[in-house]
Amino acid sequence: MCGIAGYVLRNGVANLATVRAMCDQIKHRGPDDEGFHVQDGCAIGMRRLSIIDLNSGHQPIANEDQSIWVVFNGEIYNYQELRRNLIGQGHRFRTESDTEVLLHLYEQEGEQGIARLRGMFAYAIWDSTRRELLIARDRFGKKPLYYAVRPEGLYFGSELKCLRAAGVPFDHIDREALQLYLRLTYIPDPWTAYHGIGKLEPASWIRYRCDGAIQQGIYWSLPTPAEGEPPGLSQEEARTRLRDIFDESVRIRMIADVPLGAFLSGGIDSASIVASMARQSSQPVKTFSIGFEERGFNELPLARLIASKYQTDHHELIVRPSAVELVSKLVGHFDEPFGDSSAIPTYLVSEFAAQHVKVVLTGDGGDEIFAGYPSTLKVHRLRKVDALPLTARRAISWIASKLPYAAYGKNFLRLISRPSALDRYFELISMPYFMRQRLLQPAWRSAEAGGDSNRIFDRYLPDEPADIVNQTLYFEMAANLSGDMLVKVDRMSMANSLEARCPFLDHHLAELAARMPYEWKIDGTVRPGKRIFVEAIADRLPPELLAAPKAGFGVPLASWFRGPLRSFLWDHLTSARFCNRDICEPEFLNQLMVEHDCGRRDNYHVLWRLLMLEVWFEQQEQGIGVAQPTCR
Repeated sequence: MCGIAGYVLRNGVANLATVRAMCDQIKHRGPDDEGFHVQDGCAIGMRRLSIIDLNSGHQPIANEDQSIWVVFNGEIYNYQELRRNLIGQGHRFRTESDTEVLLHLYEQEGEQGIARLRGMFAYAIWDSTRRELLIARDRFGKKPLYYAVRPEGLYFGSELKCLRAAGVPFDHIDREALQLYLRLTYIPDPWTAYHGIGKLEPASWIRYRCDGAIQQGIYWSLPTPAEGEPPGLSQEEARTRLRDIFDESVRIRMIADVPLGAFLSGGIDSASIVASMARQSSQPVKTFSIGFEERGFNELPLARLIASKYQTDHHELIVRPSAVELVSKLVGHFDEPFGDSSAIPTYLVSEFAAQHVKVVLTGDGGDEIFAGYPSTLKVHRLRKVDALPLTARRAISWIASKLPYAAYGKNFLRLISRPSALDRYFELISMPYFMRQRLLQPAWRSAEAGGDSNRIFDRYLPDEPADIVNQTLYFEMAANLSGDMLVKVDRMSMANSLEARCPFLDHHLAELAARMPYEWKIDGTVRPGKRIFVEAIADRLPPELLAAPKAGFGVPLASWFRGPLRSFLWDHLTSARFCNRDICEPEFLNQLMVEHDCGRRDNYHVLWRLLMLEVWFEQQEQGIGVAQPTCR
């Protein structure tokens, strides 16, 4: 695990100072080691967090004749099998690391070999004979990779700050990307906050030649969830296969030459991972849990049930963070606006765990592949609205628009009046429509497509026809997972030099889950989804945990905005500087803040989103001057 960076020029000679400056920006991702290779117009480098092959895994690594070099961020879990096969084909290895496998696999199969990898990765290979650079990213986008194609060449890095250090212009903020942020709380791939800089999309690769030719390809596609019972797979057989593949996914992620543990909350996903680890380990599993003093944000009692059942080496902490200091720190690590407030506990539990281990397993991905989010259940339940005639829906929409903003049920009427089930889903996961209309200036609402669809989101939906629930599941994996959840986990863990591994996102497990119809996943009783997975592992978990309602990994932001963060919030969102950005209507924003302050309504979600945006703006201005928003 590490951070990587580099560039290749069409003309001219690369230099060590530039690539070193790029890697210096991500020292937190790899404090154990550094390495560089500079040759002609190419310079690649890395910062290493040593996990496997501690003694001989120094990067960059070259092939036998030193014509091909690689820098790599991630872990390849099937590298030993690949290594044996490559040795059988005549390749010679100098190290025991998974990194060297990438080199010989490239020699043997080119970019076609990427599909053989099982793991999380972002890597770059410089082929000096062909004078071309190949960059690639894992199937779900667990490991980040930013890039910019400039007239002089291509630049890449694990974080945006790498590209800035190389002199890539950050002059123009992409307004369309920020519009998406205001709707979703994150900027989905391939957008970034900056015009001309992109994220390499999950499951894809780019080949860049020194003559400027560029080619991009996709080596894997998300499977569209099944539309009905799969032939030859009963529910009983599915539960057995789920257990087996899940346990294997956990087992291969326990391979490390350094101390390893797991995040443990009060939820099904992390609990099932700890249970599987304990069943496959000869030593007590190290587990890490945090809680808050505020009632309703402390899952430590549920976490203790699992820790006790499996006799883990359990560590827990009631955190009392310096909220103001933490906000600025988080924004600096994300490099662009990021409004998912669960980044706070993720950072804090990573900071806590990093005092004891260098690798943790996490439960991220379970909700996406097994329909665990409440929005999926709501979409399923609202199918009956489709029976309403279009004229009735138009009447409901008109009534909703005429009600006062504070009227109870106004947003629900808007929701059921939508012309399609897919529109209802996007209403559920976005900032509420009537809030957007009153809060945002017209220029900041233009990302909303007209008519009856949200065409801007079409790229995150399956190409083939699919049931509405399956469309939402696909969107969760294609957009929310890589743009929100995995960004959060990567940045917050690596900010603390901690590697996080996600067993639920093993592509073998995800492909099996996709074969199962949503009727096998949606429960709708205590928990909204994951029925078949829960049935598969229920005997491993305490009944009290199984009976507990689903709870997010949250923080008491609502009370913080009335307490320790109140002055910070008001100072930023009522400042002349923020008002002059012409993003929000000042009077309505003040109304939202007053409503929240007096406890009449919890508006902390949107207030946090705006606060993170403004702190990000301020950091950009302090670092690179005022960037002007431009549309694509």
